[in-house]
Amino acid sequence: MSVVETSIVKAACPHDCPDTCAMEITVESGRAVKIRGAADHPFTNGALCTKVAHYLERTYSDQRLLHPMKRVGRKGEGRFERISWDEALATISERFKAIAADDPRAILPYNYGGTLGFVQGASMDMRFFNRLGASRLDQTICAAAGAAGWKASVGASIGMDPEAIVDARLIIIWGGNPVVSNLHGWRFMQEAKRRGARLVCIDPWRTQTAEKCDLHLAPMPGTDTALALAMMQVLIEADLVDHDYIARHTLGFAQLAERVKACSPEWAAPLTGLPADAIRALALDYGNTRPSAIRLNYGLNRCHGGGMAVRNIACLPALTGAWRHPAGGALLSTSGNFPVDQHALERPDLYPDPQRHPPRHINMSQIGEALLDERDPPVKGIYVYNSNPVAIAPDSNRVRAGFMREDLFCVVHELFQTDTADYADILLPATTQLEHRDVHKAYGHLYAVDNQPAIAPLGEAKSNSEVFRLLSRAMGFTDAALADSDDAIAAVAFARRDTRALGLDTAALAERGWARLNLPRPFAPFAAGGFPTPSGKCEFFSESLAAAGLDPLPAWVPPLESPVSSPELAARYPLAFLSPPARNFLNTSFANLPRFLKQEGGPTLEINPLDAAGRGLVEGQRLRIFNDRGAFHARAVITERARPGVVVSPSIWWQKLSGDGANANAVTSSALTDMGGGPVIYDCLVEIQAVSEG
Repeated sequence: MSVVETSIVKAACPHDCPDTCAMEITVESGRAVKIRGAADHPFTNGALCTKVAHYLERTYSDQRLLHPMKRVGRKGEGRFERISWDEALATISERFKAIAADDPRAILPYNYGGTLGFVQGASMDMRFFNRLGASRLDQTICAAAGAAGWKASVGASIGMDPEAIVDARLIIIWGGNPVVSNLHGWRFMQEAKRRGARLVCIDPWRTQTAEKCDLHLAPMPGTDTALALAMMQVLIEADLVDHDYIARHTLGFAQLAERVKACSPEWAAPLTGLPADAIRALALDYGNTRPSAIRLNYGLNRCHGGGMAVRNIACLPALTGAWRHPAGGALLSTSGNFPVDQHALERPDLYPDPQRHPPRHINMSQIGEALLDERDPPVKGIYVYNSNPVAIAPDSNRVRAGFMREDLFCVVHELFQTDTADYADILLPATTQLEHRDVHKAYGHLYAVDNQPAIAPLGEAKSNSEVFRLLSRAMGFTDAALADSDDAIAAVAFARRDTRALGLDTAALAERGWARLNLPRPFAPFAAGGFPTPSGKCEFFSESLAAAGLDPLPAWVPPLESPVSSPELAARYPLAFLSPPARNFLNTSFANLPRFLKQEGGPTLEINPLDAAGRGLVEGQRLRIFNDRGAFHARAVITERARPGVVVSPSIWWQKLSGDGANANAVTSSALTDMGGGPVIYDCLVEIQAVSEG
């Protein structure tokens, strides 16, 4: 009888979620047989979300790409034949050399949150493209607007310790759905509620989180800027502000007070669609409760005024002095606490000729324009990894048209044959998190997490870092940094001058699997001011915004598409459209696996009974959702979870699995936010109509 060798390997969840869970993988004779959350990790607490709890189904899926392939059909057909790695690498290097001979900026990497690890998502890849001299991708599609707005007020992506929220007496969950997208953070909010805290959810949709809160306010999409301004007006008028904190630790209060004088709840009511009394009651509750916490997420930053919305909200805890208490203040992201050595990881100094070819940036949210519009130089080659732009980028009809170009050399490195993979000239098989080395920071807690490979790569799959090492060799690049091992990259991820901030060295981090940043307990980052802004204060008035030509004070920035800002468009397309994450998908990850497809059941559109009745629609009917940009189909779900005037389609479906070859991004816009260059995915008007089956 053979002996079964069993081991437990420390791992990290790689997906785009604030929780960044520590995991343990049980391996028997080289095969992973069990995955669980690390019980000793204070945030993970032994639990995983329903998606990652079934991660082995993803790793061992019969849909996995296991060999390099080249296209044999037309672009978009998805027909390929197997080739060797030698042929794949030779083809890519030859094509890249030919393109780079004229101008290497004609080559574009396209990647984002398929993995958030430093080794597989932000190091060897960047070194390769820096050395090549390729265009640089501005990674804006999720959080850029909110990060810019938060920075304008607070200075960096730093906020309250999410574990301290258990002691808050009032928690406002603004623009997020933590039951779905911040499950482990939700555990601490539930504990606060058990201790007597009042939970308020602000979201245009009655989410799973909103249903569990004491109060749900549903403003119209893109109007959070107005709601925050009205709250400021009430706080100042009712003298519920902390004058001592304001005097010591803020800049520009007098100008702010003058700005918001006219921004009463009565002013905000017709803009937000909320009763003035409800706005006033929320502001008074916030001003009278200590400690109070605001947990923002990135839903509200995906509208034209998304940056200003986050900026305005970030001013509230400085007005009331909520930052004085560890359980008070606000949190958008913890990522700014981590001492990441971005230069050592990405090596921008490898860029070959900045005088002849100044670095060019291309916004990932406008990839359709980048591939179709005239540019100097035009994009002739694209390398896609950790992303699925044909499905996830806005205005997807233009994106798809760009990828259809026969003269565009397209490489896709993927786990599965995604919508984007169907347009590849060369398709490369990627590893899952169980098959490669990595190290992670978090943006929803204060722990670094290590990932060790638990099993050997399946088939001929290779990690991102290994492929870029091989491509560097094939291109003839001899820089030592392009041959660094994964362990060497992990060792420099956190700045050596600040390794004390980890509390553990790299070896100890790998051995335990995680480490808390060496921050005080309790952690109240701005109790005594010390904001990482130019002034060292919370900036109600921002010279940085003024220098950039933006309003230096909190302001009202209306949506691009709404009855207020575009009445003629709203007359044709009267419904505000939202496409928040489906519970069983994470962007387009997991969206091809049978378990999760069955649980989602198919694309749906939630519509309020009043809006449905006015159009003669019934439950379960097949609907066409459309505007001038495009259309997609979904089944009608008639429910009061959608407020009147708003329709909601949980997303993101693979186009080829949606039933009609399109998804929600057929109607979304590639216009950009007020700051940060983010997409306005939730700033979108549509109309709907019933369609016949088939």
